[in-house]
Amino acid sequence: MGADVFSQLPSTRVAVETRADGAFIVKSETELETYDRCVGDWLEKWAEERPGQVFIAERHGSTWDEVSYAEFRTRTRAVAQGLIDLGLLNEEQRPLVILSGNSVDHALIKMAAMYIGLPVTPVSVAYSLMSRSHDRLQAIIKKLNPCAVFADDAELFRDSFDACTGINDVFIASRNIEDGSVIHSLKKMLELEVSEEVERRFAAIGPDTHAKYMLTSGSTGTPKVVVNTQRMMCSNQQMIAQYWPFVESQAPRVLDWLPWSHTFGTNHNFNLVLRNGGSLYIDSGKPLPGLIGETIRNLRHVKPNLFFNVPKGYEVLLEHMRDDEELCNTFFGNLNMLFYAGAALSRPVWNELRQLCEATGNDVFFTTEWGATETAPAITNVHWRLDQPGNIGVPFPGVEIKFVPNASKLEMRIKGPIVFSEYLNDPDITAEAFDEEGFYCIGDAGKLQDPDDASAGILFDGRVSEDFKLSTGTWVCVASIRANVHKFFGDLVTDVVLTGHDRDYLGLLVIPGPRMRKLAEDRDGRMTGSELMQEPHVRDELNTAMTLMAQVSKGSAQKVCRLLVLDTPAEIEKGEVTDKGNLNQRKMLETRQADVERLYAQKPDELVLSII
Repeated sequence: MGADVFSQLPSTRVAVETRADGAFIVKSETELETYDRCVGDWLEKWAEERPGQVFIAERHGSTWDEVSYAEFRTRTRAVAQGLIDLGLLNEEQRPLVILSGNSVDHALIKMAAMYIGLPVTPVSVAYSLMSRSHDRLQAIIKKLNPCAVFADDAELFRDSFDACTGINDVFIASRNIEDGSVIHSLKKMLELEVSEEVERRFAAIGPDTHAKYMLTSGSTGTPKVVVNTQRMMCSNQQMIAQYWPFVESQAPRVLDWLPWSHTFGTNHNFNLVLRNGGSLYIDSGKPLPGLIGETIRNLRHVKPNLFFNVPKGYEVLLEHMRDDEELCNTFFGNLNMLFYAGAALSRPVWNELRQLCEATGNDVFFTTEWGATETAPAITNVHWRLDQPGNIGVPFPGVEIKFVPNASKLEMRIKGPIVFSEYLNDPDITAEAFDEEGFYCIGDAGKLQDPDDASAGILFDGRVSEDFKLSTGTWVCVASIRANVHKFFGDLVTDVVLTGHDRDYLGLLVIPGPRMRKLAEDRDGRMTGSELMQEPHVRDELNTAMTLMAQVSKGSAQKVCRLLVLDTPAEIEKGEVTDKGNLNQRKMLETRQADVERLYAQKPDELVLSII
């Protein structure tokens, strides 16, 4: 299978425009072809051409609820009528907010809203179900001023609905609606007859129509609201099809768990399946203990030909594939493409995935892209055979990347039809996001794999804002340190916060990982960091990892000298976790200041591990 994919990949040349100030611009010599008017046109096309094919499915117990393109279109138009009947369309462009996770009904109300020009905002489930308070959810609702709020299960999201009451008063749910409730039923909307108003509003959709108001990760505080237009999404899918022609020649069959509150789950994966007439199976599993088993069960049933996951997801999958030849054959035997997010896939994980894949006899295309919420989402793409991870590809057709010297790095800035034009109701922040030439300042750094050949791709070089200087004035590249931590500590740690700004040396604040707890025989995961550090086996393993990492470090800017295991996990209420589930490094340094001071005490306490 994979071999046929490789034969379809284009050979791309990248042009470079140099500047006298050291900046330079790279862009593909491939022209961007005509792209579609709106995502609704994709649904219309496949409902006509492939009416009986499964578009979207979710598992209920032992069976899958599969919805064809024709049926999904019928439902979409009926729900669109229901939204019109509720009087939700407005000149102020107030969005419909979606609180619940990925589901057929989530997809349905999302598509129905966009079908008639009503923007949607999917909000991370973490703000509703994983938070002890609803302060951040209320702040988001106040900022968005939505016309309505949807959740699939009225009972499960009752507290979230209550938290929104008074800010918003129109609620929609699919099930578990109490008798006499003011909550509107999505199921009842399916019974409505479609009027000409639905047709009229669908025909009025244009490339600049607001489609989604996506929330940023909130890594710098309250999430910003990114206006995503139909143009951004449709042009990006056209770009992807030009670099990956196989998505058009063979219908994508995708099993995916990536949340639709994140741009990659909704704008990349969901849209890729819809644009190319594929089938999307919603994975109720996740790369987490207790949930990975569901993913494996689903993999055996779906047998995807395209697979998308984050590096952690592949690490967890490998734990099960190593000793399960049948699972490897099922997974790799049907696969054309294996996609990993960004440049963070470690070399050991890459190598093991390749070895297991080769053992099945299939030549799978390993690839990646780089992007952002503000670019809906992909900016670069790899469409050639890689021999190792790290390369994030070259710009898509129609996209320009400007490299600007910034301290010790090259800051990347973006221009093209995929780039947003505004943060909702934030003109000042919007103005700050663009430079004098109209390039979006994304805040990421990169460098050419081969300075003499831009067509060889770009190496991701971390965040410009994450890097800092030691007291010696030496710059520290946070991305490279975190990569080394991943390599030497492995699953001893779940995540780390790097410290050292204006200090003499680097330190780590550590969140315990599964192997650390296993060494301490902490089966229930209840031990604090202090208790874990009192276990000799834990201290020995951490000390060994830190020592080995220090031995390969080149100077103070790479050598971690002290380590402290945090007593409590990161808390979403304090802003320590972004809506993507990542650690908010900057916020952690603020909220855990007392722990930072312990790392740099002249005489650290006995729970601080030191190799100074």
